[in-house]
Amino acid sequence: MSIRKNKTAWALLAAVLLSAACRGDMYNQPRQKPYAPSEFFDDGRSARPPVPGTIARGQLNDDPHLYTGRVDGQLVTTFPFPLDRAMLERGRDRYNIYCAPCHDRVGNGNGMVVLRGYRQPPSLHIDRLRNAPVGHHFDVMTNGLGAMPDYAAQVSVHDRWAIAAYIRALQLSQRATTAEVPPEELRKLEPPRR
Repeated sequence: MSIRKNKTAWALLAAVLLSAACRGDMYNQPRQKPYAPSEFFDDGRSARPPVPGTIARGQLNDDPHLYTGRVDGQLVTTFPFPLDRAMLERGRDRYNIYCAPCHDRVGNGNGMVVLRGYRQPPSLHIDRLRNAPVGHHFDVMTNGLGAMPDYAAQVSVHDRWAIAAYIRALQLSQRATTAEVPPEELRKLEPPRR
């Protein structure tokens, strides 16, 4: 019995020693740390410079309509992709997070931060902004205007377009007449008959 225990102990010891030896070789591989000095290359750098014209994955912004809201330097009047209910709902959600604190939930410019002393933005329902091309709203979110900072770092390109679509929906909602409401929706608004 003791010989059998002895063999098991030696096998276990051998396994531990072998596994420790393997880790050391893999852990201490020859490699260069990025931007650390190196004698391997003539210029003394360990990292190679990118090839001229290289574009990082996800950074090829080759659609000016989508990424700038402009075509040939002019603000666009159309959206760069088809709009649907999901896009408007996404725009509403993003608007309520990023825009409503200043512009309020309906776009009148009386948001919570304005009530606390921040400079009041213009209402989104004034003629100048209702008649502005949709690219204007995208451009202002991207680059800022007046006291409004840019939101390019906080809000993705597609979400900025979704917000612009929702702004258009808000603008339509504040001036809609019952003649513009589809008949089946209008019936839902009527009081129940007794």
